[in-house]
Amino acid sequence: MKRDLILSELKYKAVRSGGPGGQHVNKVSTKIELYFDVLKSNGLSENEKERIVTKLSNQLSKEHVLVVKCDDGRSQLKNKSVATKRFFDLIVEALKVPKKRRATKPSRASIENRLKAKKRASAKKATRGKPDLDSSY
Repeated sequence: MKRDLILSELKYKAVRSGGPGGQHVNKVSTKIELYFDVLKSNGLSENEKERIVTKLSNQLSKEHVLVVKCDDGRSQLKNKSVATKRFFDLIVEALKVPKKRRATKPSRASIENRLKAKKRASAKKATRGKPDLDSSY
């Protein structure tokens, strides 16, 4: 992943933020929408593109464009930097290759402890039952 090249491929759009905020919110566009076309990117290899498309499939549009929105702050510049940080966090997380799982056996002690616990529970339940009423005092 070539971070500088990807940074130059990002497209930002400033839009009006929703929600309450008084008069100021109606005339300033502080919300930032970041657009990144995954398949047309020159900063990613083909394998990286494939991994991102599969991992982030629910966050991509039909044209494989990743959209990150940010309207946390009241400043357009701050929202732009937060959106960029979120974008790179998403990409880095999507590019992580998970470790292969190795099958392991339970230890002998854990098997014995499990069997002992089963026997205790079994004995506890075996002693339950109706009292014998035939015995005379």
